[in-house]
This record gives sequence, C-alpha cells and structure tokens, in this order.
Amino acid sequence: MKIGDARKIYSARFEEFWDQKMSLAKKKKELEEKSKNVPNGKEKFSEEAVTLELSYNAVSEKCEEYHNFMGRVMEIRSGLYNAEVAKQQGDIMADHAKDMAKITEVARRISKGGKVPAADEKKLMEYSMVMYMSAKNVAMMNERKERKQYDSLWEDEKPADQNPDPNEVADSAELTMDAPKVVEVAEVLASAGGGNDVSE
Repeated sequence: MKIGDARKIYSARFEEFWDQKMSLAKKKKELEEKSKNVPNGKEKFSEEAVTLELSYNAVSEKCEEYHNFMGRVMEIRSGLYNAEVAKQQGDIMADHAKDMAKITEVARRISKGGKVPAADEKKLMEYSMVMYMSAKNVAMMNERKERKQYDSLWEDEKPADQNPDPNEVADSAELTMDAPKVVEVAEVLASAGGGNDVSE
C-alpha cells in the first residue's frame, strides 16, 4: 500500500469513528440526564447504559488505533518529504557551485586575453558586472599576447531535470509497516453488542 493511499483510507476511517464516538458520548450524556430525571432511572435504563458504554469503548478503541497508525504514517511521510527536499537542495547547491567555478574560469580566461564565446561572457556579466569589468581591464593589459580561443563551458550541460514534487515522492512511497484492518463502524458496534440502533 502506498503512503498516499493509506492516508486517504485511514483518515476517512478515523473521521467516521471519531464522529460515531462523539455521537455515542452525546447519547451517554443524554441518557445520564434522562435517568436522573426519572424515578429509578438508573435501574430502568441500566441495560441501555451498558450497551452504550460497550459501544462507546469499542468505537473509542478503534478510533485510537486508527489515530496512532496515522501518526506513524505521517512521521514516515514527513521523513521521506524532508529527505527529498534536502536532496533537491543539495543538487541545487552542487549545480550552483559548478556554475561558480565556470564563471570564475571564464573571468580568468578573459583576463588572460582569451576569446570566450559570447554566451559565456554574458553569463559572467549577468553574475557580476564588477568581475566582468575587472577581467576586461586585465585583458586590455594582455592585448599584445597571443589570444587563445575557448569553447563554451556550458555547452556540454544537459538541460536540468525537473525535480519531482516532494509531496508526490512521499505519497508514492510504499508503506512498509502493517496497517490495521479496515472495518466499518457498524461492524464494531455489532461486535460490541450495540447493534445498528446505537449508531443512528
């Protein structure tokens, strides 16, 4: 099961059980009030109170199980998301370091009087006009020397791949832990002895 699928399935289940738990809590409170206002109310409504209590406990237990599972899934997802973001940031920094080395090399070549491609010269100019002008000024002093012709430092680069969305990477990873059994609220109520009438 993929993490994204687990999030959808178990979030929906958790919400269903949470809603049922709140509904049962409300019914328990109403029954307590009702039994206080009726003579011998505790005895009269004892069977209903026990059924409600059993149903409430069963639904609460399943709700807690789904909640804890979702917490673990979100921890795993956050780790995967953060790892992808860190990887992408590392790639960007590595690319930036390569570009800086190339820009410095272009400045060095220009200052030695070499002829560099216009695109390389433009990249140096866009990066730093001061660096560009300094290289050009030093080049003017080396004008009488033989000028070497250089190829572009950026020609061999492949177009940068688009980085995947870290959310998609995290959601599409396989979940390696056991997931709780997906059950309906009605099944839990029936097994607790509450039947379907309690959930209404």
